Amino acid sequence: MKKIRPLLLLLITVGIVASTSTPSYSQSQCNLLQVNNAAADAHSYNAGYWFGVMELPFLFISVFFAFLTAYSLRGGKFGKGMKFMAWGFLVMAVGHLHMQIEHYYGFNLFRTVLGSLSGSIAWFIALILTWGLSGLGFYSIYKASKGA
Repeated sequence: MKKIRPLLLLLITVGIVASTSTPSYSQSQCNLLQVNNAAADAHSYNAGYWFGVMELPFLFISVFFAFLTAYSLRGGKFGKGMKFMAWGFLVMAVGHLHMQIEHYYGFNLFRTVLGSLSGSIAWFIALILTWGLSGLGFYSIYKASKGA
């Protein structure tokens, strides 16, 4: 008896759910030029909501394992790089949580606390911090793998 492959099963299930959940809207002798944006929006499948909700637990699990891996490496060149990456992922996870709260509830913490201009600048700094820490971590691991 073959082992069940969970990833294959997941992909098949998602494919079936996605294809059967989306209602098919068609009309005899209707071409694409007759569909306007409002009609497409009214009848489209809102997968973005579920992707946004599903993103957060997986992102926080990734952050948890990034810190766990950095701790397991106990310093050194690889551990240092992984620690940078874990901090970058944590900033990214908090940013994504903030984006989801703003998207679904209309509350922007940066704008509320710091004002419009300063909030936008703080958001930009958080983006640069995420990219910088992640890039620095990858570069540190790359250097360690080359023996430099």
